Amino acid sequence: MTAIDTEPSSASVRDPGLIQATICCLGLLAWIMVGIFILQAGLHGILMLGLVWVALHALALGARYDSIRTAMGMGMNRAMPALFIFLLIGVVIVTFIASGTVATLIYYGLLFLHPMIFLPAGLVLCSLMSLATGTSWGTVGTGGIVLISIGGALGIPLPLVAGMIISGASFGDKMSPVSDTTNLAAMSADTNLYAHIRSMLYTTGPSYVIALILFTVIGYGYADQTLPEAELRTLLAGLDATYEINILMLLPMVVLMGLAMWGLAAEAAMMIAALVAMLMAILIQGHAPGQMLTAIYDGAVTSTGVDTLDSLLNRGGISAMAWTFTLAVIAIVLGALLEAFGFLKVLISGVFARLRRQAAIVTASIFTGLGGNLALGEAYISIILGGQLCRDAYDEAGIDRAVLSRSLEEGSTLTTALIPWTTAGAFYTATLGVATIEYLPWAFLNWINPLMGIGFAWLGIALIQRRPVPQTIAASRP
Repeated sequence: MTAIDTEPSSASVRDPGLIQATICCLGLLAWIMVGIFILQAGLHGILMLGLVWVALHALALGARYDSIRTAMGMGMNRAMPALFIFLLIGVVIVTFIASGTVATLIYYGLLFLHPMIFLPAGLVLCSLMSLATGTSWGTVGTGGIVLISIGGALGIPLPLVAGMIISGASFGDKMSPVSDTTNLAAMSADTNLYAHIRSMLYTTGPSYVIALILFTVIGYGYADQTLPEAELRTLLAGLDATYEINILMLLPMVVLMGLAMWGLAAEAAMMIAALVAMLMAILIQGHAPGQMLTAIYDGAVTSTGVDTLDSLLNRGGISAMAWTFTLAVIAIVLGALLEAFGFLKVLISGVFARLRRQAAIVTASIFTGLGGNLALGEAYISIILGGQLCRDAYDEAGIDRAVLSRSLEEGSTLTTALIPWTTAGAFYTATLGVATIEYLPWAFLNWINPLMGIGFAWLGIALIQRRPVPQTIAASRP
């Protein structure tokens, strides 16, 4: 058996020129837009043909089939932790439902959350959860499914609720010192983690306040959207008859958040919380062990006798993540080819070579993150690639690297939720049951913050200047 090359390219593979890189990347984006908005086709088929398009361009550069396959495999290897989390989220959802955790949160939410304060209160709750745990996916997959259930029961439009959840979850994912994207952005820009967080406060703080005000004002429009007393009693009675409802049922949620705050890896924290929830489902809620093991794949099967509740509680399981998982696989290998054979790098480098103004460089770096998400389908790769491509331009323009790390987050971390074929966009759609295009206008923080970053750059606000390196230190460097 021959060894497989660890590098995707060989000496015979040429670097793409600017014209070919432009044709490849813009042609891919144009095809995706046509497929979604004109043909109204499924994303899987659209991305599969996009994969063929990029592979043909790689072949035109002199790549062999085995080098293309190796590049795809390397992309999959990098993304394996995220793909495993996809499956674990399905497990967490179904076990939290079976244990009564979700039902308890819905029960108390219906009792105490008034529709007028539901949106701002939900935004703050999701923000605190994601700040504590450092994960937007975990926040959406736990607190998010509870809030979407309560919001639906209160008669608040689900796209609006989903936008609120994603705004709050993205805030913590962007600002938490235990978030993987926060640390990755600081590392990719080669800046201090806390300097990165301080820099983000300049643009994220005002953006968050605006989002909170918008959700508060919109919430007033639902002040009279209270459930009729008879309907409220029916929902509460359905939950009470199906589940054991008490404060103890929140233990799996507490375990998940506590382990994440303690610093345990997300996969381990989710698995332990799911096991705790499964034991509670068997010992307290009366589910048979075999039934629970089957539900891990098939999802929850709940019959409360109330159609509204059943539609909210019959979800989760590994099978429910299949659409998202398979789409993520295709998007990841597509992005791996664009990265491995240099198409996106050449295109973005050509743009930065023509920029001189500081505000233009900041704007371009934010759009680099957005373009990376559009083409690569994964914020992690966009952050790493953006850091590699933009660092020299920031140094030459005299801009502090903390502004670069901030821009990477604004362009990559925040916009990934707004694109249907990214791993985050697909995950949020599958988890919350709301299409990306539908919740996009209501995910206020996710599009206000990048615009705020661009606007501040052109106004010269929070455009931190790079401190010159003292000559004595510079001279001592090798």
